[in-house]
Amino acid sequence: MSLEIERRFLIKNNQWEKFITHKIFLEQGYLSYNLEDWIIRIRFNGRNFKIALKKHIKNFTNYEYEYLIPTNEGEEIMASLTNTIKKERFFLEVDQRKWIIDCFKEKNFPLEIAEVELNEEKEEVILPSFLSREITGLKIFTNLSLAKHPFSKWENQDLKNL
Repeated sequence: MSLEIERRFLIKNNQWEKFITHKIFLEQGYLSYNLEDWIIRIRFNGRNFKIALKKHIKNFTNYEYEYLIPTNEGEEIMASLTNTIKKERFFLEVDQRKWIIDCFKEKNFPLEIAEVELNEEKEEVILPSFLSREITGLKIFTNLSLAKHPFSKWENQDLKNL
């Protein structure tokens, strides 16, 4: 069983940039539409395509299974999707802990989200000063939701409901 345990945060400033170790560009699309069921995602990282199956379990823990697929099949699937997102992913090391910052592009620009993966939910995390509000568990900020309802289309009402 493969578990993903992560917490997510909005960013309040660019102080995170001094901790970058490397970056990649990601494009991903969704073959599922319901956050309550298994989410099926395809992702291209510039080198290969992977299919992922994800399902929320509790709090900030998900099942996650990922599989490489042939490039020609990945290209074919991705070309047929309308629910896609693009983002630049930065890998950071802050106080000996690995963080990820996703800077969304196109329809989700200028949204930036920080993530930290944990070994268990009750693990203590020292939060860096560049973080703003925690958004763990807020469905409006899931990548699937952002693919269907992009950040650039949010109304003031969407932001007030956070």
